[in-house]
Amino acid sequence: MKFTSRATAISPFLAMAYGEKATVLEGQGKDVIRLNLGEPDFGAPAAVLAKMKESLDTPDFPYTSALGIPELRQSIASFYETQHDVKLSPSRVVVTAGASGALLLASAALVEPGDNVILGDPSYPCNRRFLNAFGAEVTLVPTRSEDSFQLTAKSVADNWKHNTKGVLIATPANPTGTAIDIDELCKIGQYCKAKGGFLIVDEIYLDLALSLDGRVNTSASQLNENKGALQTVLAFEELRDTVVVINSFSKYFGMTGWRLGWCVVPETMTPIVEKLAQNLFICPSTLSQKASLACFTPEALAQCEQNRNTLIERASLVFNALQNMGLSLDAQPDGAFYAYINIKHTGLSAIEFCDALLSQYYVALTPGNDFGEHNADHYVRLSFATSIERLNEGLARLATFVKSLC
Repeated sequence: MKFTSRATAISPFLAMAYGEKATVLEGQGKDVIRLNLGEPDFGAPAAVLAKMKESLDTPDFPYTSALGIPELRQSIASFYETQHDVKLSPSRVVVTAGASGALLLASAALVEPGDNVILGDPSYPCNRRFLNAFGAEVTLVPTRSEDSFQLTAKSVADNWKHNTKGVLIATPANPTGTAIDIDELCKIGQYCKAKGGFLIVDEIYLDLALSLDGRVNTSASQLNENKGALQTVLAFEELRDTVVVINSFSKYFGMTGWRLGWCVVPETMTPIVEKLAQNLFICPSTLSQKASLACFTPEALAQCEQNRNTLIERASLVFNALQNMGLSLDAQPDGAFYAYINIKHTGLSAIEFCDALLSQYYVALTPGNDFGEHNADHYVRLSFATSIERLNEGLARLATFVKSLC
């Protein structure tokens, strides 16, 4: 068989590759501490698990609407109002097979072969892979730590080409955990709109704001003081007809393997996305949809907020430990559960650093090479989505490793 150029050109997902290396070592009896994947260890809220068990008494699980069950679309719209003070019509909410399904639909609806789309560097690698799969030419724009590793309106304008059709931004971002300044995001959205382009905003970490040492870092993000959460781009009425927002049940609700997400699209885009969803995956999982209705109960939301507080404790532990061992974070994270660590002074490349740490001390991190090209060799990503006990052990091993390099 002859494989397509899009299949052969795609790079391995290094976060997963290091997970596979860790599995091999565990098979040899090694105690590997996995700090490479962005997968919360909390699992789904108890109310969701109970709802799933209750649903299992149903004799079958038929296809739902390609847009998702109406009750869930309404619940998601109501969540935006209670959590972010944004009124949203449920007709704009499309339930998908994870955030990946949402980006697949957005890419299919908005990108033609040869179109250019702007992303920041570093950024989550799979986002650009979806765009590439539909023929897009992706421009990775180097970002600065002074800008929280986020695009600016100026950098977008400077890199806009004759064939540029839009911009994709994640906030808070993977791998840095940093959020874009909300006013800067609005300026980028207005620029895209003026150019007749689109803005896709990946907000899967939106509700995982970090507050460290009893304060909330507002230098890189506009925070909703009443809700204690990062703000959504949907707060800007003037952008609602040109912006697509992507979110997921995987991070805040801890439901990674349930493969359920959503996107919020302009009203005129809903029927387009519906046709695409009908043909590409028929509908999201019926069981996951029914169970996820319990995510929005007071009990489940309280549990999710407690989990967020736990992440804040872990963040303080990790950031302080990194500082003590002489490893720097060039920009303070605002959300999610990542530390994007500058290891340039060690003299090792990111891959050399991660290989040696895993093979000698059995700690798995992810090289910056996964997330872009600009200075990628100078950074590694640590995920603190695991228990305090495992974090303490992993950080102790990391400190020993770094000391050995001096």
